[in-house]
Amino acid sequence: MQFSKSLKLNHIFRRLYRKGASCANACLVLYCRKNGSAENRIGLTVGAKLGHAVHRNRLRRRLREIYRLHEQQFARGYDIVVVARSRAMQADYRQLERAYLTLAARLGIYHPEDEG
Repeated sequence: MQFSKSLKLNHIFRRLYRKGASCANACLVLYCRKNGSAENRIGLTVGAKLGHAVHRNRLRRRLREIYRLHEQQFARGYDIVVVARSRAMQADYRQLERAYLTLAARLGIYHPEDEG
């Protein structure tokens, strides 16, 4: 990921849940908040209740790849946390991609017209 880092600190996740803007659909919940830097920090949450580790890790890899492929169209300077819901486990890649990008566009951090 060229313009991004991983978000790993628990207190930043909690602050984002408390003070960040959020948007949700059947598969995902997306939280975002400006971070005051020139790069994005991305955090993924896939709870243990959603399935075995193999399945959770596959979902994480898919979500990371969706962001990586569309990174150019994301606004810079945000902390972004993606929380997977149980329906995300049964969703195929295209459904996840549509859900992710729709939520990001609703929050104003994804601009699809910049593709290319």
